[in-house]
Amino acid sequence: MRKLFQNFIKCGILGWCLEISFTALNALRRRDYTLRGVTSLWMFPIYGAGCLLTPFFRLFHRLHWTVRGSIYAALIFAAEYVSGSLLWKKDLCPWDYEKARWNVSRLIRLDYFPCWAATGLLMERATRDAGRVPRH
Repeated sequence: MRKLFQNFIKCGILGWCLEISFTALNALRRRDYTLRGVTSLWMFPIYGAGCLLTPFFRLFHRLHWTVRGSIYAALIFAAEYVSGSLLWKKDLCPWDYEKARWNVSRLIRLDYFPCWAATGLLMERATRDAGRVPRH
């Protein structure tokens, strides 16, 4: 249980940092040189839930990183859709992808697939027990 909590914290912090960096880089694209990155407190437990992917990390560790990343992206899309749907019902969802070309129900963006694949691989690495999951 302690390891699960530690992994929850690791994934939550990792997700927050990635989101702040991603939104800051998006500001740069808009020529906003303040590079202001943003997130929401709601996102910490959503990213923290990445710790629940740990059994998948162990199950798929022998697969090529591109396959693992693709599986993780699909799982993250599912979690994003479910968590976004729940937050949307309470008018609390901090994201709205309605204006994005490749959005699904305003809740996920298919063009974020590479970002979510990389996030899954980073979470795999962050939650790896020393010696348990071999490196590729």
